[in-house]
Amino acid sequence: MTILTYPFKNLPTASKWALRFSIRPLSCSSQLRAAPGKDTVTKDNGIRPSSLEQMAKLKPAFIKPYGTVTAANSSFLTDGASAMLIMAEEKALAMGYKPKAYLRDFMYVSQDPKDQLLLGPTYATPKVLEKAGLTMNDIDAFEFHEAFSGQILANFKAMDSDWFAENYMGRKTKVGLPPLEKFNNWGGSLSLGHPFGATGCRLVMAAANRLRKEGGQYGLVAACAAGGQGHAMIVEAYPK
Repeated sequence: MTILTYPFKNLPTASKWALRFSIRPLSCSSQLRAAPGKDTVTKDNGIRPSSLEQMAKLKPAFIKPYGTVTAANSSFLTDGASAMLIMAEEKALAMGYKPKAYLRDFMYVSQDPKDQLLLGPTYATPKVLEKAGLTMNDIDAFEFHEAFSGQILANFKAMDSDWFAENYMGRKTKVGLPPLEKFNNWGGSLSLGHPFGATGCRLVMAAANRLRKEGGQYGLVAACAAGGQGHAMIVEAYPK
């Protein structure tokens, strides 16, 4: 199984809508003294259309020459920051705000970083679902952080393994795979980039916006983190 994110020129209509919805023009004339007409950033410059043939030519970043991690299947670092306003529904309405979504539940987990470093989503997903009283079938939008293609594949393999569930997670049955037709539909960290200070908010907002656009009710956000940590969150669409 291969997990790929779409080159920008081939993004589905929904993905192009998502990027337009999320990006706001930024004027930088005072900082760069740019010429008139060239002083505004209007699109993400990290997204680069590439072919499979071009990506296959890249050399491994770590274990050479047999490694599988390259610049093409890794989340690229970008500059970024984020802010999110979280408050009680009653307070938001009293202040005149229209909520995007409900934050229903969240869960932090940790594993042995020696051999389970980036498997946080596998461990956190069933815990947050059980806490919220939901199942995988109840989720309409999955948004997982993509550190590397290999990390996503490793999580999928672990989530689909009864042996892993029994021997590593203390569970009787496997977690189960997220349906690919519901998974990172508007692009993930591999194609959009991974600003350390903003990826978490991007994942949550992508889930909230997808629920609103696609008419779903529940979204599940999950990510790995340094040191063998991980988290998962359930968001619910706010009534239009």
